[in-house]
Amino acid sequence: MTRWLITGAGGMLGRDLCRLLTAERVSALPLTRHDLDLTDERAVACALHRARPAVVVNCAAWTDVDAAESDEERALRVNGEAVRVLARACAATGARLLHVSTDYVFPGDADAPYPEDAEPGPRTAYGRTKLAGERAVLDELPRAGTVVRTAWLYGPYGRNFVRTMAERAAGDGTVHVVDDQYGQPTATGDVARRLLALGRGPLRPGVFHATAGGRTTWYELAREVFRLAGADPGRVRPIDSGSLGRPAPRPAWSVLGHDRWAAAGLPRPRHWRDALHAEFAAVTAGTAGINGTERTQGGASCAR
Repeated sequence: MTRWLITGAGGMLGRDLCRLLTAERVSALPLTRHDLDLTDERAVACALHRARPAVVVNCAAWTDVDAAESDEERALRVNGEAVRVLARACAATGARLLHVSTDYVFPGDADAPYPEDAEPGPRTAYGRTKLAGERAVLDELPRAGTVVRTAWLYGPYGRNFVRTMAERAAGDGTVHVVDDQYGQPTATGDVARRLLALGRGPLRPGVFHATAGGRTTWYELAREVFRLAGADPGRVRPIDSGSLGRPAPRPAWSVLGHDRWAAAGLPRPRHWRDALHAEFAAVTAGTAGINGTERTQGGASCAR
């Protein structure tokens, strides 16, 4: 019997999770969006009925934050309605569900880390659709549904902010990065290990925050990447978010608290700088130099 089923297995987090499961010799069925359309209720029910997984991890999502502002209905079908379909299929087959969510469910106006039980208040279409998905999981699977919020992801697969900055560091010119958004740069490998711990252990319904420890800004993160790449961090210049004119506002505060890990007897996440230093070589493998001046929105290329 297939023990785990991974949706969104072709994405940045999904691929890292599948790699970890293989290394840990956990039997898993990876499904990309081409393998399974989560908006097709019959297809989802059939997939779970055939596979009979003990654990389902939903890494699939509509991740285009700006496009959701003009097409919220479509984003909701993927981030909200499809998640309810998946949760009901899990309930019907007895599977537990680990659902990956986001910091965008919060308004981003705090000055202390958001605890897991903080009241959501999304200010974007993307955040509203992701909150709908969270509520679907907790409604349909009150004893076997776990929401795992993460943010500011980077990893060895796909485009992400750390890799992009390493490419800029290998070239010439300056890079402009926002310095008025605070968050926790988080390695996909760390999130994958958190998901593995939750899936292997006893049922832990509710919400967990799977972000790195500490906090920084996109600007300071870019400077740290330049240092690690052996480039002059002075080439990174700060700008404010308003100068970029994005359709969807980015949260000014995306710092999440981690108290539930300790309460569950699991270790707290490592500091973002420690993780970045440890993962940097793998994340930036194969980067090519790109010359010129760049105006970069922190997190614009993050897969969430």
